[in-house]
Amino acid sequence: MNKINDLYVIAPDGLKLHALEAGPRDASRLPAVCLPGLARTNEDFRELLEALAFDAHHPRRVIALSSRGRGLSDRDPNPENYSVPVELNDLLAALTQLQIERAIFVGTSRGGILTMALAAAKPQAIAGAVLNDIGPVLEMPGLIRIQSYVGKLPKPEDWDDAVLIQKSVMEQEFPAFSEADWLRYARLTWRDSDNGIVGRTDPAISVNLRELDASKPAPPVWPLFDGLKNAPLLVFRGEHTDLLSRETVAAMKSRHPDMTALEIAGVGHPPVFWDETTIAPIRDFAARCDGRGS
Repeated sequence: MNKINDLYVIAPDGLKLHALEAGPRDASRLPAVCLPGLARTNEDFRELLEALAFDAHHPRRVIALSSRGRGLSDRDPNPENYSVPVELNDLLAALTQLQIERAIFVGTSRGGILTMALAAAKPQAIAGAVLNDIGPVLEMPGLIRIQSYVGKLPKPEDWDDAVLIQKSVMEQEFPAFSEADWLRYARLTWRDSDNGIVGRTDPAISVNLRELDASKPAPPVWPLFDGLKNAPLLVFRGEHTDLLSRETVAAMKSRHPDMTALEIAGVGHPPVFWDETTIAPIRDFAARCDGRGS
């Protein structure tokens, strides 16, 4: 029976971090590690996890990790710890406890930044990387838009209200979403609780964004990106994204010897892993990484 397991790993400072795990621990295929966006959780990867872990021909072990303060992971009493350096140390600790020495990393937005940071800290861990609508240059309009709502969304009165709130900040990113899609996305953003509908992430993660200044471009991190040059790379870009420009994708491709770039029509930041449009390329990419060996 195909089963997704819940497990916890311990961060260096003792916080518990929640992960979803599925698939066989088969040494003939590389494991995959999925890392969500800044205000997102491992639940964003459930369909991808199922597709990779329970593939009829090439099942593999898949881990989807929620960073501290997200999903079922412990919230940090010190919001300053919602930072890339701390979350990178958490990731390194998780890999050690999960006995993952080398893997394919799938990083959406903030998760992609963590993947690039991992390439600098432990390049041998990366057998392949998927960057979902993220790169070494972040466009200020996208950052300012994210700053405008992360940690600031009102508490929904009911699920219809949750959909309306979600649309108010994301409708331009997903113009083709159906009402069912919006409800699905809302349920990935909030959850039912004894106190009504509550967010899945700690609002204090917005501390990451407090110093953004629309007049000052975010500093590029090309050295981190260049750390991925020895592993195959797959990059997704949403057609309507305001965070990753086509020019940056072209520059990434010019610097990386084995990069495939796909633009996903009809969506913005970030493309979702809900169907074969995005899942099939990752399945094929993972199989190609397997064939490269170590």
